[in-house]
Amino acid sequence: MTARAYLDWNATAPLRPEARAAMAAAMDVVGNPSSVHAEGRAAKALLERCRAQVAAAFGAEGSDVVFTSGATEAAALACAGRGLVAGGIEHDAVAAWCTPSLAVDADGRVAVRDPRETALQIANSETGVVQDLPPGIAVTDATQAFGKLPVAFNWLGADMALVSAHKLGGPKGIGALVLRQGAEVAAQVRGGGQEMGRRAGTENLIGAAGFAAAAEAAVRDLADGVWERVAELRNILENALVSAAQMTIFVGNAGPRLPNTLCLATPGWKGETQVMAMDLAGFAVSAGSACSSGKVRASAVLRAMGFDEATAGSAIRVSLGPQTTRDEVLRFAEAWSGAERKHRARAA
Repeated sequence: MTARAYLDWNATAPLRPEARAAMAAAMDVVGNPSSVHAEGRAAKALLERCRAQVAAAFGAEGSDVVFTSGATEAAALACAGRGLVAGGIEHDAVAAWCTPSLAVDADGRVAVRDPRETALQIANSETGVVQDLPPGIAVTDATQAFGKLPVAFNWLGADMALVSAHKLGGPKGIGALVLRQGAEVAAQVRGGGQEMGRRAGTENLIGAAGFAAAAEAAVRDLADGVWERVAELRNILENALVSAAQMTIFVGNAGPRLPNTLCLATPGWKGETQVMAMDLAGFAVSAGSACSSGKVRASAVLRAMGFDEATAGSAIRVSLGPQTTRDEVLRFAEAWSGAERKHRARAA
């Protein structure tokens, strides 16, 4: 039996061995980071080392990394009460706090009016489209870009950025809000005053250890050209599907994209139907953002880009990773193309 192929890295990346080892070691650290005794100080020291590691990997200052339960909580902490505007391509976690008043063109690019009032992602999870961030942007979602693209917070020019551990091979359930020095936020979770008063609650020390180890490993991968190889595989896949498909639209491929992401829409063939067919064939792909799983609806991202409801509802996302092989890519191309031919025959 042929092994399954995991092609949904933008939803979550497999846990890295480095992260697993760091988390196992952290489990033996007994103290609460807020306690003043020796055990507490040891836990606090580990937490601060993790904070510094994440900061260094992201090109930021350690004191301005606030650990959260994930990018969704970081988005709430960054955006709540600020009256920000955004384009219709933002992740739901950001869109929930913003007014979607900015125009998005057919290539998925957002027209920013006033950066100081804007939330703008670096890269889109569904299409892979990469934005040109103007200096002074209020909040940027770096969740998909961190670890896949050369990104450093200190030269982004943003006030705040959201990052998440599980997108780069760390554990689920931890992320961070990164702030420009001098930027402040109003705590949404209140209590004991942890995280410099920005986010109360005993810190997830085990998660922070995994996050830090994964972030360091991700930066090494980037420097070693791992994602360039992934981009080559993505291009092989795209070329194979282009030659086979007749009605399929390859979304976002007119400009810069994440190196691993391919979004394709086949009008008349529902995205969830394709996902189920590929699942049965042994491939994990998705229709839209993982945080919208279980919701049968057209992609809001594609609708914002000007696609009609039927086309937006026919999109799937294939996202590769460093463990993806050429054989998996070619097998997927064969399986999807065969299913697409059957769909056309039934529709004829």
